[in-house]
Amino acid sequence: MAGRIPLLIHATHEAGVKVGGIGAVLDGLLSAQAYNEAVDRSILAGPMMGWDTTQMERLTTPRNRLTIRYSSLHGIFDNVEPSIAQALQAVEQTYGVAMLYGVRRFGGNDHEVILIEASNPNMDPINRFRYFVWQHYGIDSSRYSHDGEFNLYFSIAQPLFAALKALQVDADLAPNDRFILAHEWLGMPLVFAAQMNEPDEWRTIFYAHETATARLLVEEHEGHDTRFYNALFQGRTWAVDLPTLFGDQSHYFKDPIIRQALRCDNIFAVGDLVVDELRFLGGGFRTAPIDLVYNGITVDEITLPARLESKRRLQKYCERLLGYVPDYVFTHVTRLVLSKALWRDIRVMEHLDRMLGEAGKSAVLFVLSTSVPAGRRPEWVRAWEAQYGWPIGHRSDNGDLIDQEISFFFNGVEPFNRSAHNSRVVFVNQFGWSRERCGERMPEEMEFADIRQGSDLEFGQSIYEPFGIAQVEPLNAGAITCVSNVCGCVGFVRRAAESAGLDPATVRNMVVADYVSVPPEHPLNTPWEALGIGQGTRDWIESINSYGAAQRIFERLPKTHAEIETLIQSGTALAEQMSWDVVVRDYMVPGLERARR
Repeated sequence: MAGRIPLLIHATHEAGVKVGGIGAVLDGLLSAQAYNEAVDRSILAGPMMGWDTTQMERLTTPRNRLTIRYSSLHGIFDNVEPSIAQALQAVEQTYGVAMLYGVRRFGGNDHEVILIEASNPNMDPINRFRYFVWQHYGIDSSRYSHDGEFNLYFSIAQPLFAALKALQVDADLAPNDRFILAHEWLGMPLVFAAQMNEPDEWRTIFYAHETATARLLVEEHEGHDTRFYNALFQGRTWAVDLPTLFGDQSHYFKDPIIRQALRCDNIFAVGDLVVDELRFLGGGFRTAPIDLVYNGITVDEITLPARLESKRRLQKYCERLLGYVPDYVFTHVTRLVLSKALWRDIRVMEHLDRMLGEAGKSAVLFVLSTSVPAGRRPEWVRAWEAQYGWPIGHRSDNGDLIDQEISFFFNGVEPFNRSAHNSRVVFVNQFGWSRERCGERMPEEMEFADIRQGSDLEFGQSIYEPFGIAQVEPLNAGAITCVSNVCGCVGFVRRAAESAGLDPATVRNMVVADYVSVPPEHPLNTPWEALGIGQGTRDWIESINSYGAAQRIFERLPKTHAEIETLIQSGTALAEQMSWDVVVRDYMVPGLERARR
């Protein structure tokens, strides 16, 4: 491993509380032994949502493992040196903000946290900062000031940088020894602040957990991934970039911000397609330094008896809900957003249902996803369970189903369950996976780990998925994972297979469903032809290729305990080559070192 990194600032919206994907990345990264051996001091810098009671409760709950050393909102001032407290108070007064400084524990390691609450900031320094950004980066804040998220991250950037200076975190460090890692566009304003206040004195890296412009274009058009990636691939052949094909995207404030990643010393991308998407932005991105830094997974040793016990609990839950013990348990643990393409699960299940019937087998698919990340009140769930059999039955007039849950259940789950003969889909739209959270019919001994290590098949056929940690988490428990070919984890699994001495073409743990490639009898010859792909073409390709995915899944479903054991062994071999230690050692640290040159 290369030389140590004395200081690494993680600029991220999940600095204080884990909310989503980047929070999962931070959990894995900052817990990894290889990371803590490579980095002397890490500080997470981001916002504090003082106006959001739920977020503030999550911030201080013992599960968040946060120790507050200084917080004007919490009345804590005495856990730092008096000179530091005075310096932090001066920052608060200058910028009209509140501040929290403390440590969060990740695994067995403590890392510092600086959070800024800016609900009523002093606008004078913020407006000067915005003028600097317009003058040097061409980002016109007045054009985007209607967006609360944009305003927040431009409001906290200067006080965050001032807080870092007040803490003297970079004292006696050379520019090559202090790094700011901007996790997505939300971290870039802190990069701008560093470049404004101390030009050329910090090494900066943009960490692309996605390409926001690409996500927008995939999600907003009914052709989704089928249209966008065919346009990208053809555009690469024809040397045509995204603005030429799709037009100027500066109306979307994230686009001009991520284009400033070119001002950083390096760019990290979490997946092979993210690299392609960034190159597709055109201009300097065609030749910019971009390092692949995949997401990692946590590797836990799973024995066959433990795997079977978790599956037994899931089978027991199915029996209590539906009256039968399934031969196979399928799962999909995900956020309920358009990009996850839950309708594709139904398409594959339609084919699998017939295949299962021909073999005299049965299955259940548990979809654990919700539009309410904090979850429903457990007493409400128990009432719905008693009244109409939740989660088999759902209603949309009482707070049970909301937003995209309504469409998924009534247009996907219910029609499938009415027509299927050998399988059912159970939609559990509740945060948590326990009897306490999910009702009396869930086995008392059930734990969240059971849905990860008791599954025979995990779905994840997204239309946009820069990496896909959730899809590969069950690998080392011997699950088969079915992903779309636009999932960033596909490239890492292939590399991991080669590192583990396995043939990527014969590894049975992953089924890749291709919803992008058009049939050879209908070739695309130009990127402009790809732009004509709409829902009809995408539906047609999904109907064809979902059958192939189902066929490969069915062929690989284990029929004996010995076959499960084989899947556990190969899945564990893959997972070990995809661990966070591997990511840090083989991908991140070399990328940090390149930023020093």
